[in-house]
Parts: sequence; C-alpha cells; structure tokens
Amino acid sequence: MPYFKPFKVIIVGFDGVLGSVLAGALDLFSFTGVSWQRFLDEAVEPRFDVQIASLGGADIRCSNRLIMRAHCDIQEVTECDLLLIPTIGDSIDKVLSQNSDLIPHIKRLANTKADIASNCSGAFFLAKAGLLDGKVATTHWGYASKFKADFPLVDLQENQFVTQSKNPSNSQPKSDSAHQSGNIFCAAGGSAFYDLGLLLIERYCGREISTQVAKTQIIDSKRGNQNSYTNVTLHKPHSDQLVKQVQEFIEENFKQSIQVSGLAAMVNITPRTLNRRFQSCVAMRPIEYIQAVRIEQAKRLLELGDVTIKSLAEQVGYDDISSFTRLFKRATELTPKEYQDKFSRLAI
Repeated sequence: MPYFKPFKVIIVGFDGVLGSVLAGALDLFSFTGVSWQRFLDEAVEPRFDVQIASLGGADIRCSNRLIMRAHCDIQEVTECDLLLIPTIGDSIDKVLSQNSDLIPHIKRLANTKADIASNCSGAFFLAKAGLLDGKVATTHWGYASKFKADFPLVDLQENQFVTQSKNPSNSQPKSDSAHQSGNIFCAAGGSAFYDLGLLLIERYCGREISTQVAKTQIIDSKRGNQNSYTNVTLHKPHSDQLVKQVQEFIEENFKQSIQVSGLAAMVNITPRTLNRRFQSCVAMRPIEYIQAVRIEQAKRLLELGDVTIKSLAEQVGYDDISSFTRLFKRATELTPKEYQDKFSRLAI
C-alpha cells in the first residue's frame, strides 16, 4: 500500500474569524484522502496534516461567538507547506488592530517554503504584512473599495474568484504534478474558499485527488468569477456631488433612452468633462454606468423569477434583445437564462 507523507497545513486562528471558514478549511483538507476512500471501502490515506494555530495557542472566539480550540501556538510553528488565513468576520480594522502580533509570524512563514493563501477579507492580513505589494490579489467585492484605499500598491482583481502571484522567496512547485507558478493565493468572498481549496489540493496532490474531493463535497468548481454577485450601488463612495446627481438620475430613469450628451447638458458641463469626472469617481464612463445599472436591475428581475427573457430587455431599457444578452453575459459571464436558473428564488 503506498504511503503519502501528509503536507502540513497551518490555519491561522484569531478572534473575529468567520467560524464557518475556519472549520470548513479544517474539514476540507483533513478529509482529503479520507472521504472518497471511505465511500469506496478503501484504506484511507490522509493527504494533509491540518492544525489551527493561534497566538499563544489561545482559544479562538469566532465572529459567530463560537469558541474553537487551537491545536498549537503559531509562535512555535517553524515551517509548513501551506499557511491559510481565513475570513475576517468582525470589523476588519478592529480585527487587524487586535491581532497585529500575528503579522510578524505571517511574514516569517512567508519567508520559508510555505505557500500562503487567504480567503475573502483574510487578504487584508496579507496586505498589511506587505506580501501583496505589486502583486495581484482578490477579496470579497463588498470590501474592494476599502481594500484599494487601504492598499493602493496591490493590484486588486475584485472580479476574480481566485488569484495567484509569485512570492520571490519560494518559487518551487510542490510536486511533479503541480502546475502553478506562484505561491501567494487569494480567494474572493464566502464559498469561493472551495475554489481556492480545490486549486491547492490539486497543486499538492494532483487533479485526480482534487476531483475526488469536489465529488465527495459536491462542490461546483467552475464558477468563473464573482461579477454575477456584485452590486453596482457599491460604486458610489466618493464626494463629487455632480457625479452623484448624474448617478441618481441614471438609477431613477434607466428604462428611458439616456444620452451622455443629455446628462452633460443637465449638469452644465461638457460630455468630455463628465466622462473624466465619472472615470475618476466611479472607475467607469457614464455609458458604462448606465449599462451597469440596467444589468443590475435585470439581475434583480431574474432573481424574482417571474419574468420572461423576451420581455426582460424592454423592462431595463433595451430595444435590441441580442445586444442586451451580449452585454449581460459580458458583465456576469452568464446568459440571462443561466443567471435565472442559478439565482431565481422560484428555482430554489
């Protein structure tokens, strides 16, 4: 019977962590090489040795008030194959401040052979440690604006479910079957952790084992990106009152024909100036914002379920159904029908 020396995974535990991700990570890696084998009545072959590490080995108070016991003190961890930072469940600034003593240990382990990975707002720990400067990263779309403001040196790709970047201190692959070239990984919000987990399991154990885990855990591993989950109203944290006035007009009149020239005339500036100010405040041009608002409304109608695809375009201001469908798929990577099947409340 083949013997596999388990890879060592350290999950960082801290007060304010999201309990479901902390426990979920423990389960996902601990049962790799176990659940599938049990189903097939084969000998189990655990592929990972997973431990939760906290400062001083102290108990961890999760954001849902669940108390979890750490396996070890992170100060005593000298090496591991994977260091995983779970989601921050409480106030990000409060958690970072109260757990600032973790930062030196994250940096220390990043300078060893360890892969480093974060889920959702856990990326704030990596950015605080300076590990993401000049690198691509992702986080939950709801934290994107804060992340960009706090860490402007990071190339945030908030539409991505999982990102990877190279850590110069260690660029060696983990096994002959590994095909990833970098070793700092970030996953977007919530269940995107499972996409990250499957990627890492494949990195260490190969595609076959990763597929086994996906099947036993019933994980959809082909979700693409998080564009279909975003909300256009989050593009408004700025102080330009003129741009806000135009945004509100668009949001209240998106069903009508709207021209950028008309918007510019409404606020007594040139279309060029409006484009420039919009781009500066909202990171998109007015025409793109119009499209985004319409797509957002289309998503809401599809979620309600009581709408036909044929009538949907007209309800959000489009005469050309095929043009609307192309824009919708470009924005969400799903056709309207696929989005309705995935998110409709009537389909649940």
